[in-house]
Amino acid sequence: MSFHNIPLCRYQIISLRAIASFILIGLLVIGNGLSPAWAQESEEHPQTPPIDSYEKLKTFSEILSLLEANYVEKVDANDLIDGAIRGMLKTLDPHTSYLPPEAFTQMKVETSGRFGGLGIEITIKKGILTVVTPIEDTPAFKAGVKSGDRIIKIEDESTLDMTLSDAVERLRGKIGSEVNITIFREGMDEPLKVTLERANIQVKSVKSKVFEGSIGYVRIRSFTKTTSRDLDKVLDEFRGKQVKKLVLDLRNNPGGLLNQAVEVSDRFLKPENLIVYTQGRTEEQNMRFTTHDRVQRVTYPMIILVNGGSASASEIVAGALQDSSRAIILGTQTFGKGSVQTIIPLSDGSALRLTTARYYTPSGRVIQENGIIPDITVEVPDVPTKTDEEDDKDDEEVNKEKVKMRKFLREKDLRQHLKGKKSFGEEEAKTKDEKKSEEELKKDELMASLKEDLEKDIQLKEAVDLLKGWSVMSKVFSADSAKK
Repeated sequence: MSFHNIPLCRYQIISLRAIASFILIGLLVIGNGLSPAWAQESEEHPQTPPIDSYEKLKTFSEILSLLEANYVEKVDANDLIDGAIRGMLKTLDPHTSYLPPEAFTQMKVETSGRFGGLGIEITIKKGILTVVTPIEDTPAFKAGVKSGDRIIKIEDESTLDMTLSDAVERLRGKIGSEVNITIFREGMDEPLKVTLERANIQVKSVKSKVFEGSIGYVRIRSFTKTTSRDLDKVLDEFRGKQVKKLVLDLRNNPGGLLNQAVEVSDRFLKPENLIVYTQGRTEEQNMRFTTHDRVQRVTYPMIILVNGGSASASEIVAGALQDSSRAIILGTQTFGKGSVQTIIPLSDGSALRLTTARYYTPSGRVIQENGIIPDITVEVPDVPTKTDEEDDKDDEEVNKEKVKMRKFLREKDLRQHLKGKKSFGEEEAKTKDEKKSEEELKKDELMASLKEDLEKDIQLKEAVDLLKGWSVMSKVFSADSAKK
């Protein structure tokens, strides 16, 4: 793919993610310095920097010369200048950073969707490298890394003064290679060292199920370039299955592409409905995104699940549907990543990732730092870990229960029991009640699996239970309104 041929009109918002790995390079205009539009504006309206800026630059130049001439060891001027740039950007927000040529090139490779990584979204929170969310079926997820974990070391190097881009660079690497991270989690007595093997990270965007025969369940793991298309396929399947209610699961969704967040919201809102808008210092950064009339919409009742791992694009969707009274938001407060990053390529092959605006919900709520507050808060209880002594006690109780239950069981009730032969003259065929087709068996297995999903997930169970009673509540409220 050639980045030089991308139309200028697509040079807009680059990323919604909390880390550099998923920045939308497809919206970049690669060139020397700023985009042509910005360069032209600078020529027409030249601005003279304040005298103070010149004085400070003069001081900087003097210090650089003194270091080169008098420092106890020989110094590399390029390293000093790069360090000065990083130090300058560290005075701003954690998402504004400098990408040296190698890092910028690597970032463009990674945005192809395949890279050697761990499967975690990270950010700097209160000066500490923090996990936004682990991505399902990735090394970090399988190792038990959780949203909110603080990464205090990568290998043996402290992360306290590390920039976000530096951390990302250290965590990524050759597929199959290992990296050690030290994490601290609330409730831990001491930090935990975890060894992770880098893998080829490929995220499947959309998953779906049907509960209780008519309640559709859609989980969006992240907003990639195929999300809206994949969602349309699922919604078409739901129409054939007579789905009448929906649970949209955005938990642990770290975000992704803005246009996909807009497209997903569009499927559930009325035409000409405001979805999100941005505000920055310049008019160019102020944009509004609304629904259009080119998609087939669904209008049935829906609940959106969110938690502390829901960030950026997922917060835009939840905020838009909440403000429009289109969906009930259930779960816990979201992460609060609502700033716009723009990638500006520089003349030497490096780039500046610059925070240029904030996102606002249709009603004017700021997503940044605040996040989305659920309409119904449902906390997930922590499962305490058991000691060896408690495990032994549990095993003893289990054995006692098994002994107690055996008096109600017969040989034929035991799993994989030896089959007896029929008596002489007894019909060998099973009765109709005993027979089950392969299709019926599969259906039973699916129902058991869905039931197990609900038992394991208190937030999902709450959402499904609410939707099960939706029709009854709607009739009662409608009848009550008619009487008044």
